Amino acid sequence: MGMKKKKEMQVAALTICHRDLETLRSFADVEGKNLASLLLRCVQLKDGVSQIHYVKQIVPLLEKIDKNGSCDPTIQSCLDILAGIYLSLNLKNPLKKVLASSLNGLPEFFLTVAVHSFTSRLQEELDTTDLYSYRKVIDNISSCMENFNLGTASVNNLLKNVLHFLQKSLIEIWEENRKFAGNHIVQTQLMNDLLIGIRVSVMLVQKVQVFKGNLWKAFSSPIWQSMCGLLSIFSKFLSDDDLLQTIQSTSGLAVTLFIKTMFHPSEKIPDLISSLLLRSVECTSIPGWFMNSCRNLCCADVSRSALLFLCQGTLAMLDWQNGSMGLSGEALLLDIAHVLFTLSSQIKESTLEMFLSRILASWTTLAVHVLESSSPNLKDSLNGNSSIVGKLLEYVYTHWEHPLDALRHQTKNIFKNLLQMHQLTTEGADSVTDPFFLELTNRLLQLEWHIKGKYTCLDCLVDCLGIEHILAVDKTIPSQILAVMGDQSLVPYASDLLETMFKNHKSHLKSQTVDNTWIHKWHETWVSPLLFILCEGNLDQKSYVIDYYLPKLLNYSPESLKYMVNVLQTSIDAKTGQEQSFLSLESCNSRGALGALMACLRIARARGHLQSAADTWENLVSSARIKQGLIHQHCQVRIDTLGLICESNRSTEIVSTEEMQWIQFFITYNLNSQSPGVRQQICSLLKKLFCRIQESSQVLYKLEQSKSKHEPESELTKQHPCVSLQQYKNFMSSVCSSLFEALFPGSSYSTRFSALTILNSIADIFPVLEGRGHTVYQLSCDVDIRRFQTIMECFTSTFEEVKILAFDLLMKLSKTAIQFKDSEKLQGLFQAALELSTSTKPYNCVTASYLLNFLIWKDALPSSLSACLTQQVSCKDRDKSTAVVERNTLMVIKCLIENLEEEVSQAENSLLQAAALFPMYGRVHCITGALQKLSLNSLQLVSEWRPVVEKLLLLSYRLSAVVSPVIQNSSPEGLIPMDTDSESASRLQMILNEIQPRDTNDYFNQTKILKECDNFDLEDLNASVSSIDISAEVKGKEGKTCDVTAQMVLVCCWRSMKEVALLLGTLCQLLPMQSVPESSDGLLTVEQVKEIGDYFKQHLLQSRHRGAFELAYTGFVKLTEILNRCPNVSLQKLPEQWLWNVLEEIKCSDPSSKLCATRRSAGIPFYIQALLASEPKKGKMDLLKITMKELISLAGPTDDSQSTVPQVHALNILRALFRDTRLGENIIPYVADGAKATILGFTSPVWAVRNSSTLLFSTLITRIFGVKRGKDELSKTNRMTGREFFSRFPELYPFLLKQLEAVASTVDSDVGDPSRHPNMFLLLLVLERLYPSPMDGTSSALSMAPFVPFIMRCGHSPVYRSREMAARALVPFVMIDQIPNTIRTLLATLPNCTDQCFRQNHIHGTLLQVFHLLQAYSDSKHRTNSDFQQELTDITVCTKAKVWLAKRQNPCLVTRAVYIDILFLLTCCFDKPTEGNQPVLESLGFWEEVRGIISGSELITGFPCTFKVPGLPQYLQSLTKLAITAVWAVVAKAGDQTRAVPISFSRLLESSFPEVRLLMLEALLERFSSAASGLGEKGLPPLLCNMGEKFLLMAMKEDHPECFCKILKILHFMGPKEWLSQTEHCVHLTPKEFLIWTLDIASSERSEIQSVALKLASKVIAHHIQTHEENKDLIAPELKQWVQLVVLSCGDHLPTESRLAAAEVLTSTTPFFLTNPHPILELQDTLALWRCVLTLLQSEEQAVRDAATETVTTAMSQENTCQSTEFAFCQVDASIALALALAVLCDLLQQWDQLAPALPVLLGWLLGEGEDLVVSVETMHQVEEDYLFEKAEVNFWAETLIFVKYLCKHLFHLLSKSGWRHPSPERLCHIQKTVSKQCHLLSQLFRELPPAAEFLKTVEFTRLRIQEERILACLRLLAFLEGKEGEDTLVLSASDSLAETS
Repeated sequence: MGMKKKKEMQVAALTICHRDLETLRSFADVEGKNLASLLLRCVQLKDGVSQIHYVKQIVPLLEKIDKNGSCDPTIQSCLDILAGIYLSLNLKNPLKKVLASSLNGLPEFFLTVAVHSFTSRLQEELDTTDLYSYRKVIDNISSCMENFNLGTASVNNLLKNVLHFLQKSLIEIWEENRKFAGNHIVQTQLMNDLLIGIRVSVMLVQKVQVFKGNLWKAFSSPIWQSMCGLLSIFSKFLSDDDLLQTIQSTSGLAVTLFIKTMFHPSEKIPDLISSLLLRSVECTSIPGWFMNSCRNLCCADVSRSALLFLCQGTLAMLDWQNGSMGLSGEALLLDIAHVLFTLSSQIKESTLEMFLSRILASWTTLAVHVLESSSPNLKDSLNGNSSIVGKLLEYVYTHWEHPLDALRHQTKNIFKNLLQMHQLTTEGADSVTDPFFLELTNRLLQLEWHIKGKYTCLDCLVDCLGIEHILAVDKTIPSQILAVMGDQSLVPYASDLLETMFKNHKSHLKSQTVDNTWIHKWHETWVSPLLFILCEGNLDQKSYVIDYYLPKLLNYSPESLKYMVNVLQTSIDAKTGQEQSFLSLESCNSRGALGALMACLRIARARGHLQSAADTWENLVSSARIKQGLIHQHCQVRIDTLGLICESNRSTEIVSTEEMQWIQFFITYNLNSQSPGVRQQICSLLKKLFCRIQESSQVLYKLEQSKSKHEPESELTKQHPCVSLQQYKNFMSSVCSSLFEALFPGSSYSTRFSALTILNSIADIFPVLEGRGHTVYQLSCDVDIRRFQTIMECFTSTFEEVKILAFDLLMKLSKTAIQFKDSEKLQGLFQAALELSTSTKPYNCVTASYLLNFLIWKDALPSSLSACLTQQVSCKDRDKSTAVVERNTLMVIKCLIENLEEEVSQAENSLLQAAALFPMYGRVHCITGALQKLSLNSLQLVSEWRPVVEKLLLLSYRLSAVVSPVIQNSSPEGLIPMDTDSESASRLQMILNEIQPRDTNDYFNQTKILKECDNFDLEDLNASVSSIDISAEVKGKEGKTCDVTAQMVLVCCWRSMKEVALLLGTLCQLLPMQSVPESSDGLLTVEQVKEIGDYFKQHLLQSRHRGAFELAYTGFVKLTEILNRCPNVSLQKLPEQWLWNVLEEIKCSDPSSKLCATRRSAGIPFYIQALLASEPKKGKMDLLKITMKELISLAGPTDDSQSTVPQVHALNILRALFRDTRLGENIIPYVADGAKATILGFTSPVWAVRNSSTLLFSTLITRIFGVKRGKDELSKTNRMTGREFFSRFPELYPFLLKQLEAVASTVDSDVGDPSRHPNMFLLLLVLERLYPSPMDGTSSALSMAPFVPFIMRCGHSPVYRSREMAARALVPFVMIDQIPNTIRTLLATLPNCTDQCFRQNHIHGTLLQVFHLLQAYSDSKHRTNSDFQQELTDITVCTKAKVWLAKRQNPCLVTRAVYIDILFLLTCCFDKPTEGNQPVLESLGFWEEVRGIISGSELITGFPCTFKVPGLPQYLQSLTKLAITAVWAVVAKAGDQTRAVPISFSRLLESSFPEVRLLMLEALLERFSSAASGLGEKGLPPLLCNMGEKFLLMAMKEDHPECFCKILKILHFMGPKEWLSQTEHCVHLTPKEFLIWTLDIASSERSEIQSVALKLASKVIAHHIQTHEENKDLIAPELKQWVQLVVLSCGDHLPTESRLAAAEVLTSTTPFFLTNPHPILELQDTLALWRCVLTLLQSEEQAVRDAATETVTTAMSQENTCQSTEFAFCQVDASIALALALAVLCDLLQQWDQLAPALPVLLGWLLGEGEDLVVSVETMHQVEEDYLFEKAEVNFWAETLIFVKYLCKHLFHLLSKSGWRHPSPERLCHIQKTVSKQCHLLSQLFRELPPAAEFLKTVEFTRLRIQEERILACLRLLAFLEGKEGEDTLVLSASDSLAETS
């Protein structure tokens, strides 16, 4: 929202040659008033902008001279010089246009002289022979023709010469381009010159008057000869596929234009072009000149691209208007269409496809114009039923889902024009009733809403026909479209369609009615569905509706805002009333009406639909609502409310005091947001607010300065400007204080990220002004030494984003804010950075890098460093900051190199030693970091840098040589011996010998037996290294043995490789290269670049560790990108050479090859990927084309089974290339060949080939069908119509069909080998992702019907999984209306019970196909169809005919199960589509059959005890589901009369099979839970009443865990009231004993059962308290046990489920135990439960925090607590819930009069009771040593000191109230002793820390700082209790910090 700075105009100054300068001097007059003087002054200026001023004075000066002045030699010479100046200026120089514009006003009598001057100067230009100067001449010809009279006249005069020059220059440039084949930098420039040359030729013919006549058409005329020559050149360009397509395209335009200009008679031009396009030219009937010029277009085989561009030229260049070409023109138009359709089926290259779509769109646009004045024949050829329109529709349907956006956009244009075409052919008939439009509308509406093309086409239809016609078909369309707005890919299309619709509807309604009543109907249609979504829709849906649809609606109809606000306010008030009467909180996923209201207001304010902010706050929404929105549980409500405050359409709107208070309130509770998206939005919105403050403050400063008293009444004058400015200053200062406070010790990553981002924004928006202008606030003024230290400590964060933000902030602070005076501190910081750079923790070296960069950039390096390097570094200009930075960087890098050199030398002796004591990657990382921050293109100390770079490269190679043996080993992860017994060590000896690279490295010669250790240091390193012999242990400073784990060594090695790769990549990217050897300009020599390339090649092709080669790839990509842009030809050609070399090596598969042959080819695909991805995208991509051709030939099946290595490599490389998004659409033409290779590769007998084929197949599926965005494997968004798929990959149609036929023909043969056709899997996986579209024509050449019989036959496969896949694949191939027939056909193929011979595989496959088809039919939207009922009835009759398959006559349980599933599905289909369906099933005798199946089944008769058959569990589950459905059907019909029930629930519950019991229990649980939540329709059926006894008995006996869990859940939902009284006579337990039993389960069972048991016990206890409040002491011990259980369930180490259960229990028992006005539990227990709530609120898991927040909301909404906070009955976020919980607790303690006894407990919480400081610091250290990647306690949410701050604040507030009893002195004395002891211990621990401990011992330091703050808070409270301190001292601050005193 900030104001854009005006871009300063850069104008290059004009200059003239010495001769012209002397001429001007000789003619200049003494007074300096003539033209020569003016020009002389002009050319002597160095500034182009000033020169413009002089140029504009030329013509006014000449106008003062009389006619005779034209003979003045001064004037003639000046005009000649002006001509020279004009032609010398660059085409883009503004001076050129200004000069042309001025000279256009030249007085008439000077024109002849001027034209003569320009003509002679232009002739000089045309005479040039330097090929590289041609472009300038061509540009001059072009500029002369552009609105410049003198230029045009000169070109006309020299037309013959100009044409000759263009002909000559184009030929020469073309030849030069061929010479430089491969050098794409030169070629790009030359091709650009060619393109401009062609464009200028076209422009010349269009603009020069000569060509309008016929005089030049004599064959002997030089102009004619040149024109023939140019036409010949253009026709060659058109056919030259080596040229850029833009050149070919422009040549197509030129060819057509030249034919049109040259050919006579013009009436024959359409026929001539038709014959060219249709390749039917009769050579005898055309002129010789044409044959000579266009021979390659007439006789040769014309390429597709040439035809395409010829079509484009024809459409663009011929005169189509007003039917001037007659019938032959119409015939040509139709011919072009046929040619384009033919090309459409042949062209697959993405750029040509793009051209084709644009040309087709322009064809339809032209057809619309032509139809307006065409013959009836053309109208017949272009109406809706014509073949051309049919093909256009087919093109649209095929391409409307194309991955290229631009191509999809063209399909919309084509469709729109096509509708217009049809309207023009029907000549005024009613469009709404037109059969073509009706059919089109119906077919479009039948499509699924996931098809993008549906939206664009409906959009066009609405524009064409109006919305009423579509709403008449289905009035729910607005809701249907809104329903799909949860899918991001569809949102833009859906919102655009809705906009078109509501605009059209409003216009229609307005025209129909006189008064304003129409608005109600409009609101009902468009606004009501929107409000429903905003209140009730899912999260994504709401977000997208708010972002896309709502702004469009409000922009179009601002008056609807009031309606929306009224509806939402009413809704909120109604909901609040409900909540106060009975607490029914919305779930945390619901934004509710409040969220919808805030979203609407936010958008309205941002778009300027609200008059002012005051208007918003006063009239539309209350302050209380705003505050509720700012801390709402749903993050988007918080964001929208913040947006409402921050966003305004006026950038200078004053920020009100109220808004400032709200922002402060928001910042307090919202910095710790867990969602990155939310954090980003918060920071962005606050930035907008700060911009508004800055810009409105400038207005206020101006007002203050003007001190005008007569301003009109406005918001600016409500208070004096200086008052507003002071408020701004105070507000900004307060915000910054809050942000710095948020960087307290132990603050979470998200808090730090938010605070630092906002501080950075403030530093950017309120810049440091050096003495000019006003700024209302400066951050630097508020940064003292403590705050500076706070920012520095952010470098210790384990998250790099935080380090980056902290570094940026420090860089933005003014120099005065950061003053370094303490040289000892500097030395300490520098030493800390060096020490961190050799840490074994990878994140520490990142800290070191930022520390060093900070010291470099702030010129704060210790003096000792510069002292030791003074001789080497000479900086001439010490004052310049860049020079200082360069000098500092050089010193630091030299220092790091010295250290690194020493360490590499030691690592060459012992890699183990290096890994344990000084992993070298940290040093390299710091060097890279320092180089990246420096501008390496403008170095001053080049001679100093050269040796440094050289040394750096050599060191990199040495380091790499040390670590590469580990990385290149076949098993890098398991390589290093870490076993502690000699036997294991000896086994590893073999591996070490295998890869021994050099004898001196003892790590490879001897296995180490390592002992446990504690610590090590870097001192006396040389001594320890030199003392190591073969059997020694690695020792640290104190002589303790270091535990060198395998992980340590591997990390040391691969991170070193990573850093070396990144360093080399950075050097290539940033360092200037020497243009020629021995030159002084660059730092990298050509040889060094080649060495770096060879290094990367070696490691990418030989490394086996993924981390290593992935990072080498990152560095290599940087190198290849630089090489491709490098002007040095030998370097530019390197990638191509490397590519051919590696392809040759892959092809030969020589056993001696060093290529890494792992199953995924390791780094080889990365290597080739880097080489191809860096190829310039605008070129022809030749490397990609040749490589893909080679790889696809290698990836195909080979005859030589011995050598499959090349095939494996090829498949793996193809996979990498298809995955690479940078190759974009250029890779698509190879998808079909890749698919063939992978499907054939899957049949290979070699595992490696099959494995690589599978991986490639998976990639291709993603490439073709898109990235899977949901869990649904066959999501509609990841499917394609058969038409689209086979149109994009036509060669796959015959291939897939042939392969499927081969598989299907043998799949069920008698000798069918299950593994004979493994590629059936892949074929079916592809086919199941296709589906038929209602838009498919029946006569399509790519029909999907031929696949159906083969897929059906695949269902006979002997492989179970194949049968399943065939069934799923069949569904999309059958149109919805064909499904019933297909099902009946399949059922008819099943055997009868009398048949003797049948195969169960066949039966199973067929039944599965029936099942999946029936499921698809029942799910389809055709359920509303009246035929649906009849079709289902027919299917049911056919199914019944084969009912024997469900009975014992069928011995196979698997097929029985599927048949029963079909019956079950039929009952679901008949469930609720229309009224009275049950009689249908009854009349068909369906239920009778079902009862027969159940009564004859094993559920009734039982199984033999040893019965074990395949498919038994599946059969039992299917049967049980059917049985349950049958019982419900009887219950629904008969009510209480349950005698006809086929099987009782009790019988199912008593089954010996857990599968049966579990299904039955799940069904009952669903009924009980819906009854308990009030969602059931009529409560429980009588059959389920009084079942408590049954469940109690089951609970005691059940031994299956899942069943037991379900029983407990049912008892929980039934409620103890139903069954607790029966426990004694039923299970012989009193209610109390039952409670004890439940508690025992809750304390001993596994998590899920434990959670359910705890909930059940809580319900029992609550029931007891409600019914026997006077006897509560009877269960006192149980209550105690229950409290302990709840406390134990809240531990952070427990599963989420346990903690969620605890939160649910706490919420349900809140009124009894947490907020009861008369506490039931003892105070200790009550406080323990409150402590649980506080613990859960600080959980790291969002779900747990949300559940605990519900407990707090319940607690503060009780009768006795709703006054304690202002947020009763509100949904709040966990961050404020913590503060609210403490507020409610303190209020309750006062109500209960328990403050005195509770105070010691609360002080204990404050101090962190139960935490032993020494132990915790030691364990932290131990964890740090043991786990290499452990980032200690990474807190993403919980912040100890926030809890301390809130607790402190509320305790003080409570204690400051009068009238409470002080605790006894003894109790306080105990706490004081504890605090005193901790103080002493803390001071001692601080003293033991090293200097710069915040960096070197971050974890321990942070832990101690947190404890210090807790102790200080406790001390202040104790002091207050003793009457020593007031409220102002109770601020969390480190002013008396123990850390500092120690």
